[in-house]
Amino acid sequence: RNLARAVEAFPEREALVDMASGRRWTYAEFGAAVEELARGLMASGVAKGDRVGIWAVNCPEWVFVQYATARVGAVMVNINPAYRAHELRFVLDQAGISLLVASLSHRTSDYRALVEQVRGDCPELRSVHHIGDASWDELVRAAASVTPEELAAREAGLSCDDPINIQYTSGTTGFPKGATLSHHNILNNGYFVGELVAYTEHDRVCLPVPFYHCFGMVMGNLGITSHGACIVIPGPAFEPATVLEAVQRERCTSLYGVPTMFIAELNLPDFDSYDLSSLRTGIMAGSPCPVEVMKRVVAEMHMDEVSICYGMTETSPVSTQTRRDDDLERRTGTVGRVLPHIEV
Repeated sequence: RNLARAVEAFPEREALVDMASGRRWTYAEFGAAVEELARGLMASGVAKGDRVGIWAVNCPEWVFVQYATARVGAVMVNINPAYRAHELRFVLDQAGISLLVASLSHRTSDYRALVEQVRGDCPELRSVHHIGDASWDELVRAAASVTPEELAAREAGLSCDDPINIQYTSGTTGFPKGATLSHHNILNNGYFVGELVAYTEHDRVCLPVPFYHCFGMVMGNLGITSHGACIVIPGPAFEPATVLEAVQRERCTSLYGVPTMFIAELNLPDFDSYDLSSLRTGIMAGSPCPVEVMKRVVAEMHMDEVSICYGMTETSPVSTQTRRDDDLERRTGTVGRVLPHIEV
């Protein structure tokens, strides 16, 4: 419903830009793509509560899967694109994933080969769709056999407190552990993070952080679409020059990253050649930000209102955040104040 409101309010504004492929979607087009995929999932036998895995690098299809699974009441399971065969096998089996959407390849990983390697050990996995080949197209085309009315009937039976997402976090005791989150958890969290950096439909947010992590899909995608702003994907994985190029070309107003990402961007030999004057804010999280880095981000990247967030996956994720008018000392020496509607 939240996405539907954004589509209704801002149909002609851009919702999603993918720098790598040059593809763009307005909110009306984005909403239509999500609806088509949601109907495709239903046609493929995905029932409420079924586990749908997403094992992919940052791309538009990742975002479509995120919103489409929510519309049909499936539980999307985020799988780290860096996983090797034994980790993939563990997550597919432990979460009981029945339908998997995966990239074809990235860097040294051949996702199709890795899936085939473990598939025999995952009895619940009945279908795999690779982004960029015929199996993905088949999933989308299957939508023709499910009517919008059937999708609406499915949605009518969902609750905001239903589980909607399982995120595997790095377990310190061996295998990763899955944290189960609801619509209510992640939409509210993304919305309030966006509120505290004052997002409106005029903002364009560059997202180089991974979607499989809360930083990308909650603070990023949900924080952005809940305000009618635009998601800009600079590339499938982090490359500092690609990020600054995206900010410059798309006139981004906000940029996300962990401190090491900002350091890599600031240390580019040709950093001064990029026009970053459109930036006003952004979010830094993941580890403490050194004072000198924060000073450079504010002064040289024009991010006067940059915000620090702190939390953990189990809390969907942000619990505390610095405010736009906090001074440098508070932004670097603290992790801010508690978010609305959260008790500490």
